[in-house]
Amino acid sequence: MRSCTGKCFLELEVNGRTVSVAAKPSDTLLHVLREKLGLTGAKPGCENGDCGACTVLVDGMPVKSCLMLAAEAVGHAVTTVEGLKDAPIQTAFVEQWGFQCGYCTSGFLMVCHALALHHPDADDALIETWLQSNLCRCTGYAEIRAAVKSILAGGPQRA
Repeated sequence: MRSCTGKCFLELEVNGRTVSVAAKPSDTLLHVLREKLGLTGAKPGCENGDCGACTVLVDGMPVKSCLMLAAEAVGHAVTTVEGLKDAPIQTAFVEQWGFQCGYCTSGFLMVCHALALHHPDADDALIETWLQSNLCRCTGYAEIRAAVKSILAGGPQRA
C-alpha cells in the first residue's frame, strides 16, 4: 500500500482468496473484515484487545483484529472463523459443549485451532497459557479445555 491520507485500496489475502478493499489508514482489520467484507465471525467485544472475541489468524498465529490495522495485514494470510472449513476444533466444541451464548466462540475456535496446529502435544500449562488470551462470561472453561484436549495428539488428556 502506498502512503495515503483518504481511502486506499488494500489487497488482502483472506481465507485463501485475494480481495481488494477500500479502507482508511486508521481502519482496523476487525472493521474491514466485518463492515467491508461481510465476514462477521470475528466479534467486536471490548475493542481494546482484552476479550479475544475478534481473534483471527494472521500467518497462522492468533491476532486480535481490533488491535491490528487493516493495512498491516497486507502481504499476510488472514484466516477468519469462516475460513476454518469444518476444522476438527469446530466439531470438538459441539461435542464437548464448548459454547453457550456463542459470542466468544469464534475467537476461542481460532486460538484453539492455532494451538493444535503449532503445539499438537501441548500440556495443560500450555493450553492454559493460550486460553488466557480470550474471555468467556458464560462457561467455566472446562468444556473449552475438553474440546481442545480432544483434538490434540494422543486424544483427551486428564488433568
